[in-house]
Amino acid sequence: MTGLQILREEAAGRVTLRLEGTLDGRTAQELSLSLQSLAKSEVVLDFAHLREFKDSAVGVLTHGLKEGAVQMRGLATHHERMFRYFGVLSSPATNRAYYTPEDVLSV
Repeated sequence: MTGLQILREEAAGRVTLRLEGTLDGRTAQELSLSLQSLAKSEVVLDFAHLREFKDSAVGVLTHGLKEGAVQMRGLATHHERMFRYFGVLSSPATNRAYYTPEDVLSV
């Protein structure tokens, strides 16, 4: 079983945590502890290099992410949607790549 590696990069007052390996419920708890220790810093979580991202990790991470200002990048559409369901991310209404039926009918 592969664990999670958290690679820490600091630049311009911002801490980036690049995640590699498997993010599941157990490793998400470890990540939450790391985020608590960085509560005073501007933090970016980079999910782009994960081999596996289990849905159970989203539920564990949302508790810590709601409290702090953490930016996330490299999320798959599915996980981005799940974070939105938990109220962590706002809806990307301005970045839509398609038209909804309401948009077409209102023209």
